[in-house]
Amino acid sequence: MASKFLPSRLPLPLNSPRFHRLPSTNKTMIPIASFSSSSPSASSVDNSVRKQEEEEEELQEKVAQALTYHHQTKHGFANYARGPRGLDWANQPNPFRRYISAPLLPLLHFPTDRPIVAVTDDAPLYSSLFHSLPPPKPISHSTISQLFFDSLALSAWKTTGFSTWSLRVNPSSGNLHPTEAYLIAPPIQSISDSPFVAHYAPKEHSLELRATIPSGFFPNFFPDNSFLIGISSIFWREAWKYGERAFRYCNHDVGHAIGAIAMAAATLGWDVKLLDGFGYKDLEQLMGLQFFPDFKIPSRPIKGKFPEIEFEHPDCLILVFPNGSNPFDVNYKELSSVVNEFTNLEWKGKSNSLSKEHICWDIIYRTAEAVKKPLTIQKGEFLVDQFKSSGICSENSYKGFTIREVVRKRRSAVDMDGVTVMDRQTFYQILLHCLPSGKGEKHRRQSTLPFRALSWDAEVHAAIFVHRVIGLPKGLYFLVRNEDHLEELKMATRSEFKWEKPEGCPDDLPLYELASSDCRELAKHLSCHQDIASDGCFSLGMMAHFEPTLSEKGAWMYPRLFWETGVLGQVLYLEAHAVGISATGIGCFFDDPVHELLGFRGSKFQSLYHFTVGGPVLDKRIMSLPAYPGPSIDA
Repeated sequence: MASKFLPSRLPLPLNSPRFHRLPSTNKTMIPIASFSSSSPSASSVDNSVRKQEEEEEELQEKVAQALTYHHQTKHGFANYARGPRGLDWANQPNPFRRYISAPLLPLLHFPTDRPIVAVTDDAPLYSSLFHSLPPPKPISHSTISQLFFDSLALSAWKTTGFSTWSLRVNPSSGNLHPTEAYLIAPPIQSISDSPFVAHYAPKEHSLELRATIPSGFFPNFFPDNSFLIGISSIFWREAWKYGERAFRYCNHDVGHAIGAIAMAAATLGWDVKLLDGFGYKDLEQLMGLQFFPDFKIPSRPIKGKFPEIEFEHPDCLILVFPNGSNPFDVNYKELSSVVNEFTNLEWKGKSNSLSKEHICWDIIYRTAEAVKKPLTIQKGEFLVDQFKSSGICSENSYKGFTIREVVRKRRSAVDMDGVTVMDRQTFYQILLHCLPSGKGEKHRRQSTLPFRALSWDAEVHAAIFVHRVIGLPKGLYFLVRNEDHLEELKMATRSEFKWEKPEGCPDDLPLYELASSDCRELAKHLSCHQDIASDGCFSLGMMAHFEPTLSEKGAWMYPRLFWETGVLGQVLYLEAHAVGISATGIGCFFDDPVHELLGFRGSKFQSLYHFTVGGPVLDKRIMSLPAYPGPSIDA
């Protein structure tokens, strides 16, 4: 019986694994015995070996710091990760970054309600984008406006009593929105006569012009009709509420933003891809973030006035280009040299202050330092994967919504009703859109929408608790998103698990039933005792191929694993709304008890994000107001 390894009473969490220095890999052994100690060549070889060893040691220390952060910020039944003991409402961060005195360039608005919204070139059916992309549109004031309107803009205002707050198209943990965005583009009529860098201001749905850049930047390095979007994070916005665990949530939100941008770009016939060869310093200079003051990281959490922790950490750079483009060269070395000169540009505007007082959670900033990506001098063409259609088994599950209706009406459910059910084919269809590769392919390479924005093979899987899916037994299931990991997963999980394809499962959906059991109470307790994890149709935990990925590629993959979970979460949000229900990301869960349930030991696989999908409970006390024009408050 499954109950023997799906206990109704969960044990206390396992002890966190001891931290250790990872073994060196790929070390080049240079024979030096044949050289005398006085030989200049021997000295040169000694220095080369010593330098290589020092570099490897530094890389290992960075991975160790990422692992230390990850284990230190786990929640357990006996204790939660460190955070504030209450919410300091007087110092709640301003959710809107502005660059004071920078020219404000308004963007266009678009209809959002039926019958005004119709299936048009501007707003195709949501489900159609998973089959093929429309012809690419030119870059213009209108299309740039539409891209931001359907990805990072405000979607509504909410009010109850004396409280009013905004919602955005891109979701965020706690609705705190640490994510900022920058447009780096060639000249665009009605926006700028010169190539430019601008900050996106979502409250105003406008661009703040930060700088004009050299005229040869785009024609020398990028294909025609392309532009860049930079993403950055303000850790303090999340840390105000969540303390040390905030670094995780900021990177979830980066993934949500990447997914939101990819979907909005697809509507316009544009493809997107991370330019992941750039290093941290390149991104900082390209977005004009080098002017935030440096600060000394304290040795422990400390409260006081630390305006310097309101800086923006540059996360990634997204290339937006016409779909169907041929492969092209990206010379990162030359690009880096050009971007290095951006420091000398005339940057406009001064960043606004977000809070009067702060708590500096030192481990966040120590880890952010450790996971900074260096410049990668990649050779060869920038590979543009051919667009791959996602699998189809129940397209009738979708309610005929346009992409704009889905993305702009997306909401995070606060509660699930515990009643709504889902049919099996709809469940399978949602999971087909969660896969990285095209229908009929072995799943590994991320080539479907929106995962094709990512530059690495899939590293994240999903352990699924099925609660209310008609035609499918309640129980624990597993979605394998990289089939190269299948045997490794079977070896890493409990020997009692069945690993059988469920009834009616499409051939190209690598979903496996592990155990049949009513998991509602179990899912609830694993997600910090939250009813929302048990009251939906299903909930899940996203399991990353963790320590091997960091060991092989470097500490800079740590945030990227969270980005992948954020993109996957974005798909789940949109899929839920497209079939007429809702979803919510769950950042609070008991890490090691989840691993214990599955049988994971050590850090080979780790749970990074949880999610629930089901029928929402609407709070009728809360009134919705239009996103634009919003109330004249800074909230």
